Amino acid sequence: MSIAENADTKEILGKILDNEKLKNCFECGICTASCSMVGLLDNEYNPRILLEKIVLNPVEVLDSEKPWLCAWCYRCYKRCPQALKPPEIFLLMRTASLKQGRTKPLDDALQKIVESIPLPTVATLLCFHPERAGLDKEQITEKIQKIRGDCSKPKKKKKTQNSSKAKVGVIGSGPAGLTVASELSRKGVSVTIFESLSGLGGMLRKCIPEHRLPAEVLNREIQCITDAGVDVRTGVTLGRDLGFEDLWKEGYQAVFIGTGAHKSQELRIEGRQLKGVVNALDFLWNVRSGKNLDVGKNVVVVGGGNVAVDAANTALKMGAKSVAILYRRSREEMPANPWEVKEAENEGVKIEFLVVPSKILGETTVAAVECVRTQLGEPDESGRRKATPIQGSELKRETDMVILAIGETPDLSFLPKEIETNEEGTVSVNPVTLETSMKGVFAGGDVARGPASVIEAICDGKKAAQSIENYLKSLVG
Repeated sequence: MSIAENADTKEILGKILDNEKLKNCFECGICTASCSMVGLLDNEYNPRILLEKIVLNPVEVLDSEKPWLCAWCYRCYKRCPQALKPPEIFLLMRTASLKQGRTKPLDDALQKIVESIPLPTVATLLCFHPERAGLDKEQITEKIQKIRGDCSKPKKKKKTQNSSKAKVGVIGSGPAGLTVASELSRKGVSVTIFESLSGLGGMLRKCIPEHRLPAEVLNREIQCITDAGVDVRTGVTLGRDLGFEDLWKEGYQAVFIGTGAHKSQELRIEGRQLKGVVNALDFLWNVRSGKNLDVGKNVVVVGGGNVAVDAANTALKMGAKSVAILYRRSREEMPANPWEVKEAENEGVKIEFLVVPSKILGETTVAAVECVRTQLGEPDESGRRKATPIQGSELKRETDMVILAIGETPDLSFLPKEIETNEEGTVSVNPVTLETSMKGVFAGGDVARGPASVIEAICDGKKAAQSIENYLKSLVG
């Protein structure tokens, strides 16, 4: 059936091709330069060229796997001078492709994801979102498992130079650390993961809600990595149970730091200590751990990032009757993934923009939040317009639970003084090699970037693994 004969497809393509912003694309390449998938796929994927082909040859794009390879991080949109939203344009192409019965492009995309990413199912569920085009998550998971095969069977390792003597320590087991471990172990390097929690996964295990990432999926993918020969030491905290000097003495020749950003920023206002006021990371971790929680009926979430949205959605699923997110800036400045914000609203989460809490009220238990409305001024250091309180605009919102999600930062207290850090509170790294100021120590993911997407952490892990391999080779001349 041709495109012209398919009314639904013709309508979808019309929405794309009539998009004035797409017609006026500057072709500046910022979208491609911002894209983590470009690095992961060795330049097989190019968002700018794909946007051009959608206009010039839409039939070719409908038959291509490339629209399915967008990881929905929205870095392109946040940096685009025309404010294009390539993820949503590509979603329209996915939908049009499926409506014409073209399933091969999706299968080809999943094949590339499995070949390129050590956590293919995790990445697909959290980043690529095939369900947005109407596909079933379980069906996608089964497709990936079929492509991947039985990863419990030992695969022949590719030896790197002098790999039998190479020994690398990975601190933290989030997506960046797991990727480094997977990449290096496959090349014959002896890798040990050190994790402070009782199980591997980092933020994937700790804070991603079960409805977004089932524990069964996470466990299976981690098992595939550890079964390939990665040693694991859980319940070990660097700086308390082990120091960098201990690692060198034990024969580790290189170290990767991937400890994430697990430290909640504090909101310093009156009433912060009241019962019913919790940090979002603690809330999500307690829910994920299966603890019995008394979730409020009328919940307020303070913040505008992905953690805030996850906390709001989780509170609804836990039985809250009303959930509202309070964000001090406008929708355009909200750092959370735009489609996740929209999805949360569809689920019933209310979002109040241009409002900031000034005081939490109550005697021993939270009873209300006192807020003040804001107005936007000039951009601050983050590039977003600064929110300034409006005098005389105070308002009060009754609530029996306040979840604080105003940002997450890395805990760098375990680092030796030789490792430099940034003003932003992250580890300073060489942007090309990801090596820190200490020779043989590399870092990536949220501990170096600040809170970012899963696909960006995986990209850092791939880059760091290559740098560590080069470093190990340099040690033997």
